[in-house]
Amino acid sequence: MQITVPVGVGPVSFSEVVAVARDGAAVELTAEARSAIGRARAVVDELAAAPTPSYGISTGFGALATRHIPTEMRAQLQRSLVRSHAAGSGPEVEAEVTRGLMLLRLSTLATGRTGIRLETAELLAGLLTHHITPVVHEFGSLGCSGDLAPLSHCALALMGEGPVRDRAGRLVPAAEALAAAGLAPVELAAKEGLALINGTDGMLGMLVLALDDLRRLLATADIAAAMSVEGQLGTDRVVSAELQAIRPHPGQARSAANLTAVLAGSGIVASHRGPDCNRVQDAYSLRCSPQVHGAARDTVEYAAQVAGRELASAVDNPVVLAEEGRVESNGNFHGAPVAYVLDFLAIVAADVASISERRTDRFLDKSRNHGLPPFLADDPGVDSGLMIAQYTQAAVVSELKRLANPASVDSIPSSAMQEDHVSMGWSAARKLRRSVDGLTRVVAIEVMTAARALDLRSPLTPSPATAAVVDLLRSSGVQGPGPDRHLAPEIEAAVELVRSGAVLHAVETVIGELA
Repeated sequence: MQITVPVGVGPVSFSEVVAVARDGAAVELTAEARSAIGRARAVVDELAAAPTPSYGISTGFGALATRHIPTEMRAQLQRSLVRSHAAGSGPEVEAEVTRGLMLLRLSTLATGRTGIRLETAELLAGLLTHHITPVVHEFGSLGCSGDLAPLSHCALALMGEGPVRDRAGRLVPAAEALAAAGLAPVELAAKEGLALINGTDGMLGMLVLALDDLRRLLATADIAAAMSVEGQLGTDRVVSAELQAIRPHPGQARSAANLTAVLAGSGIVASHRGPDCNRVQDAYSLRCSPQVHGAARDTVEYAAQVAGRELASAVDNPVVLAEEGRVESNGNFHGAPVAYVLDFLAIVAADVASISERRTDRFLDKSRNHGLPPFLADDPGVDSGLMIAQYTQAAVVSELKRLANPASVDSIPSSAMQEDHVSMGWSAARKLRRSVDGLTRVVAIEVMTAARALDLRSPLTPSPATAAVVDLLRSSGVQGPGPDRHLAPEIEAAVELVRSGAVLHAVETVIGELA
């Protein structure tokens, strides 16, 4: 049964964005939203009929805003705006990105601050519900005025123009897809072109999706770190609650609590806990995992605060102040707040991946892995074991460091110097998606490496939680120790287990929800 997300005058939630963008939920405007849309539209209609020019209603746009447009040319003005701004280039972005930006634009329309007509907002809702997804391209947005080009490709579909993907994923003309769904294109009226394209919805949608991914990934990274501590005969004393309390960062405490819970009941850890253990302290990549993972968690929570504020915003220019019967130009479309945190999160992804790769590398070095075979190989010299899996990790980590270079420090003028400072938030969001994918791959390789090490520690037994991860891998095509074999399929299987949340689920099924 398809879920329907109500879109009202208030913000949609993080989970609702994920449900619509990623899981294909339908949408429906609430009665309150319909009323708010009607009130704002009445203001726009009144201003459109007035002899005094009003920006975005009876004038041109951007650097051409000084020209007054006569009534008989205003429908053409809207068509021209959308057609000319649908100027993206490059590969098609993912369907979840396009659905996310469509939902968030609809959410802004529902606030009653844009002057959209109800029939136009309803059609946008219809596209989402019927899984009609306009083709949006990789390049075209400077993140100010919002994500103009990506949103224009979506607005073009409402006019029955341009290519779209139907429910089956087939590329078809928009007019054909609309007709097949029983929908009719609209002829845009005054102000509607701007209302449909002037927002930060693309970068915001990608931020919300990245936060969903990163929260799952950081919990999985804690699991991977625990498996590495266990497999490398590290101590769990450094993650005690009393040590975290004297440096009270909340993310650090949560990460340390996760490691404590995952390592509970480990026969491997217990085997070297006594007075005979001659280990003084573990390497930083093991000992400082909660500090690094915790800082990442705190950064994610800050980014979520920013995303929450942006979800509650009505971003358009000009904006309708229906209570006062007027519209006002503003700068709320500038993507800087979102762009900054998108870049912060790329730094987080790079650093968490970096420490994960360092933990993995220690397993493979005979001088540092405490009795395990070189590269965890079956017959070292004949077999290379996981040597090149670590190369893959290293290559990804190096790429993540490049992706951590912030997009938001760049700006390039446009629109004849009218739009002379831009956020590059869309670019920050696009590279963050690559960063999240890279972090997923790095953590997956650590998990599969640590699982092999735990097998090699037999007859010592891992904790119930880490044993559940090993069992999951073995039942999913990621084999244990043995002669060399084609590793790429096993790496991809591990990546999917991490990406889907299956590794996290396996642990939480045994010990309960992680922090």
